[in-house]
Amino acid sequence: MDEIRLRTLENESRVLSQYACLCRNTKGRQREEEECSVRTAFQRDRDRIIHCSAFRRLKHKTQVFLSPDSDHYRTRLTHTLEVAQIARTIAVGLSLNEDLTEAIALGHDLGHTPFGHAGERALNTVMDDGFRHFEQSLRVVDVIEKEGKGLNLTYEVRDGILCHTRGKEADTLEGRIVKLADRIAYINHDIDDAERGGVLSEESIPPDVRRILGKSKSERINTLVLSAIRNTKDEICLDPEIKGAFDILHEFMFERVYTNPVCKSEEGKAIAMLRQLFYFFCEHPDELPNEYISIAWREGTERAVCDYIAGMTDGYALKTFSKYFIPSSWQG
Repeated sequence: MDEIRLRTLENESRVLSQYACLCRNTKGRQREEEECSVRTAFQRDRDRIIHCSAFRRLKHKTQVFLSPDSDHYRTRLTHTLEVAQIARTIAVGLSLNEDLTEAIALGHDLGHTPFGHAGERALNTVMDDGFRHFEQSLRVVDVIEKEGKGLNLTYEVRDGILCHTRGKEADTLEGRIVKLADRIAYINHDIDDAERGGVLSEESIPPDVRRILGKSKSERINTLVLSAIRNTKDEICLDPEIKGAFDILHEFMFERVYTNPVCKSEEGKAIAMLRQLFYFFCEHPDELPNEYISIAWREGTERAVCDYIAGMTDGYALKTFSKYFIPSSWQG
């Protein structure tokens, strides 16, 4: 059976670009383990992420719109799947390692909080060292999953998860692809959701942006993906005109959607609720689930409480808040 995995490794060496990260060259895992007879290390990482608890919870975590009336708005899970699809397309177009790219993309938001970036801001205000979801995503796969054992992923996947947004660039080109794919995905699907919510219309997007990138979500994604494939060698690049239009679109979305009172009207409530839960569990650590009590013993109560709240879904956070702060006779 080992020949199946070895054949895949040989195909990587034969087919992939000189800039690709070959699985045979991985820097390895934090703990050594026996190789799978069928799957490469990167393929195993992808599968471990898909099967982990944090991945399943993404379906009940907000992307941008809190508690939307329609089932068609993106969740953190559908966002993750769109990022993976875009990143894989770019990776294939550049003859890079699709398995590594997909694993990073599927794991990049595992540490995201309930209620989107509102939850991230809430935890950032209460933690002494701040809170950043990309660091929490790495913590999920290293420390929290599998009852504290972690997923024991390869260095390259862990590095890509950590570096998918701000700060240091990923060591691999595959990781840098995910960073671009994340931006392509969220800006374009957030336009789609904002149109559905009546916050903006396609025609309100700056004319030059529509002329250069396209007049629909699919056209814009296609333009950006093809530009990345055309211009990337050892660094991720877009055509200057396309990059300029994409930057303008990003600024437009921050002004019209990401700071729009219609989209963010409930965020203050979410932030206040999560802060109150944080202080409650810090004062009553015995109320934490057993796996987080273990973290409290090892790393301190605040760290354990932060991990617990960051892992909550929107609905579970509301249910927990109601349990401790809303009289049972008032609950419908």
